[in-house]
Amino acid sequence: MSPIAILILIVIYFSILILIAALVSKKSSDNDTFFKANKNSKWYLVAFGMIGTAISGITFISVPGEVGNPDLQFKYFQFVLGCALGFIIVAKLLLPLYYRMNLTSIYGYIEQRLGVVSYKTAASIFLIGRTIGSAFRLYLVVFVLQKYVFDALHVPFAVTVLISLGLIFAYTYKGGLKTIIITDTLQTFFLISSVFLTIYFICQSLNFNMIEAFEQVKNSNYSKVFFYEDYLAGTYYWKQILGGIFVTIATVGLDQDLMQKNLSCKNIGEAQKNMYTFTGIFLVINIFFLSVGALLYLYADKNGIAVPQVNGVARTDLLFPEIAIHHLSIIPTIVFLLGLTAATFATTDSALTALTTSFCVDFLGMDKTENQNKPNIVRTRHLVHVGFSILMFLVIILFNAINDDSVVKMVFKIATYTYGPLLGLFAFGLFMKSKAVHDKLVPFICLISPAICFLITQNSERLFGKYVIDNELIIVNGLITFIGLLLISKPATSQTKF
Repeated sequence: MSPIAILILIVIYFSILILIAALVSKKSSDNDTFFKANKNSKWYLVAFGMIGTAISGITFISVPGEVGNPDLQFKYFQFVLGCALGFIIVAKLLLPLYYRMNLTSIYGYIEQRLGVVSYKTAASIFLIGRTIGSAFRLYLVVFVLQKYVFDALHVPFAVTVLISLGLIFAYTYKGGLKTIIITDTLQTFFLISSVFLTIYFICQSLNFNMIEAFEQVKNSNYSKVFFYEDYLAGTYYWKQILGGIFVTIATVGLDQDLMQKNLSCKNIGEAQKNMYTFTGIFLVINIFFLSVGALLYLYADKNGIAVPQVNGVARTDLLFPEIAIHHLSIIPTIVFLLGLTAATFATTDSALTALTTSFCVDFLGMDKTENQNKPNIVRTRHLVHVGFSILMFLVIILFNAINDDSVVKMVFKIATYTYGPLLGLFAFGLFMKSKAVHDKLVPFICLISPAICFLITQNSERLFGKYVIDNELIIVNGLITFIGLLLISKPATSQTKF
């Protein structure tokens, strides 16, 4: 498929999204629409659309690529099982709290429970972590588009990034969350369809029917799920499951991005139905993602296709695009591009809206303004939206300039460093009702905890020998934050017990 044809496909795709945004925001584009979708989102649309938000472009290309590593295979599914348990905990423990308090930003809980400085600290942690994480997810996929499309058209990387963010801005800046509920539903449809159709087309190329494909994957060297052998290794099943539970609680239940959609449902009952449905779909779709990976490697083995290299280093995350674009027919290529585009932009558009919401609510206090829908306040929100788009652009350009594999690996751990303090803050608020904190000292605790975790990981071999710290680092981070808060705590007054 030629770069021009791919470009035309992308233009058509975004024209549809922009048209949907125009129709959705035609009646209303005020702050209540942008922040809360007027609190009338259908739970089943939220549940389905959240799949597109939870599964990023990185998941779309990296998880299948990772399957070829003999030390990893299907180990990611251990983490996914932990995530499913985490989603249920969020639905049972955190969602009722947020609905009871009628929150627009979930960090409002920290303000009422611990104080204003703690509240600003929690919101800042989210803004930093989500900006870096979302920028990096977009960077990896723009990198793929640049390699396979825009380099051939002699378009500079910075222009590709600018166009990508400009398109996201175009369909989110007016309707915000209300638009995203609809567009993410469409994008999730493309994402899920692409997974199933990719399996179909690869099976067709390998002359497998579905039963044969299942048997081939099961009997291949790529399908090991549970790793029991070495409790010191990062792949050990309890590490992955526990890590999945706590990473999910932190990056979903304590993250404005994912919770903002849940809080747009009419009531707690519908929000919980959304979470349970989403959990089931999430489990199933990840099984198929891993199956795509096994089939890709079986296809590559049969056809003598090597894993693509960048600067002499094998990049397994490029195997999927390499096979889809250069070795399959035009229809599978279109299917792959639609899935990759949907996975990437469903994640980024949601993040951009959540960042704008958090800043407007947590730092500008728009939810506390009597007439938050006044034209001048709505214009301020537009400027904030522009500001975060520019910030994300600059972060992506910085990633590209550094272009260092060690930096890439470090950014993948961003959630364990940034969300760990959020885990500690919320845990202290929920489980230490008899205590308050010295509010002004909280930022120092939230800086010290990730710093200690970084030192631990840098010296893990000296401290723990062969024990490899993996996803459980977020538990350690949260625990250090919790202990730090205990050290600066004091007896709670009746006003601070919530």
